[in-house]
Amino acid sequence: MNIAIVVSEFNEEVTSRMLSIAKEKAELMKLKISFTCMVPGAYDMPIIVDSLLQKKDVDAVVTLGAIIKGQTKHDEVISHAAAQALTDLSLKYQKPVSLGISGPGMQERHAYARIRPVAERAVEAVVKISDELKRIQK
Repeated sequence: MNIAIVVSEFNEEVTSRMLSIAKEKAELMKLKISFTCMVPGAYDMPIIVDSLLQKKDVDAVVTLGAIIKGQTKHDEVISHAAAQALTDLSLKYQKPVSLGISGPGMQERHAYARIRPVAERAVEAVVKISDELKRIQK
């Protein structure tokens, strides 16, 4: 299975670690990472994910990001917009797109605590969804 990974540069101390863990998990699962793309933030992911899903050599896209709460509800707006756009793209192309974006409403310490589980689950999810799609499309 060929996957692409899209990573938010915002909160880079967290997301760079998420990327390392996702790469390790992909290697353990014998997945080929065709593309690794960096974007400024989670809100910026959909346009890159859209382009990746159009490629024949990309079976699924893993997204990685951390949306940490600030003093306003901006984190909620970004999270909801990104999640909806990524869901819409997955449905449009009938290819898995995992939501490896932690938040909203979390503090920085929570983001660090969730690095490994979020990154690993994001990789596992695209494989599980792909397997299930193949099973029901037979």
